Amino acid sequence: MKALVLQGHEVVLITRSNNAPSVQAAIVAQELSVGSTYYELPAWCLRWKRWRGGTYFYYLLWQYGAYRHARRLHRARPFDLVHHITFASFRQPSFMGALGIPFIFGPVGGGETMPRQLRRGLSWSGRFREILRDTANALVGYDPLMHFTFSKASLIACTTAETKERIPAPYRRKCVVLPTIGIDPRDFETAPIIKNNQISFLYVGRLLYWKGLHLVLRAFPAVRRHLPEVRLKVVGEGSDLPWLKRIADECGVANCVEWLPWMPHKDIASEYRNNVAFVFPSLHDSGGLVVLEALTAGLPVICLNLGGPGAIVNSSCGVVIDATDAEEGTVLKLLAEAMVTLAQKPHIRETLAANSLSRALSFTWERAAERLYSSTSLKF
Repeated sequence: MKALVLQGHEVVLITRSNNAPSVQAAIVAQELSVGSTYYELPAWCLRWKRWRGGTYFYYLLWQYGAYRHARRLHRARPFDLVHHITFASFRQPSFMGALGIPFIFGPVGGGETMPRQLRRGLSWSGRFREILRDTANALVGYDPLMHFTFSKASLIACTTAETKERIPAPYRRKCVVLPTIGIDPRDFETAPIIKNNQISFLYVGRLLYWKGLHLVLRAFPAVRRHLPEVRLKVVGEGSDLPWLKRIADECGVANCVEWLPWMPHKDIASEYRNNVAFVFPSLHDSGGLVVLEALTAGLPVICLNLGGPGAIVNSSCGVVIDATDAEEGTVLKLLAEAMVTLAQKPHIRETLAANSLSRALSFTWERAAERLYSSTSLKF
């Protein structure tokens, strides 16, 4: 939103009223000229969120109501373009295309798929959830509401190439690949240094099975054989924490893993400056904002060539491990080798660190907005 305003666009935001305090605070703090309007379903609809699947129906009705609200605003003062960014999922429809003006859908993600051979190391519940996710992705091609959304879109922004391939073929010509995340470099400190002699690696994110932290834990025994004093700092919270701690115990690395709760951004920023590398082997992440934050802080990243992180990181600023067809044992070996190399060869780490900021700068909000809104697919 800020990038659009700075580029000279007049922006009207439609969101839920519970977002009003944070929206207004951001508008005031950043001195933005943004019109904001709010739409709410009847209060009794909130009870739907209490049962599994209810959020989807709430979201669907809210989107339709928001469209009707936007239509009233459009009649009073016509818009040139409408841009849908809610939920960032290619499985959730939008009705904004019915306004009859250029319509951008996205960036949306969720089409990324965890390699099947890497699911064997998951819990049974994790494997089952992956099957459900695969099924939901497959059903998009048969969903009339999604076909309506895609057909009305002037432009479909997909977070990754994998999501683009999930868009039904008749609409794929409208697609561009554009991350759903971005940075403002002014929000981050640069030129990090390791302030102590302790060798440690950092993970920041939700503690969920598909984030891939279990791969780091299983790779850590091999790292310790070369770096006996190595540490792993884990910052985050999530429902799979007990499972991850069991893996750490089973691998004999529990005593070198530091589990830290989620912390304010300023404290995480200091962590970026005190580690050898950021390890983030997510298995189907559409975005990966923490990866961009690490790069902006000058911290090299070790990740897999999957999803958003695999599209953000390259050999200039980190180590990208090919996991598309690799068995888990191979991935663990390559993860361990990457960590050992960056710890034992400071000149390699320093080169990657020096290139990290320049790589992150190619993913600023300003560049994303310029690329999206200058598309020839949009005819005002």
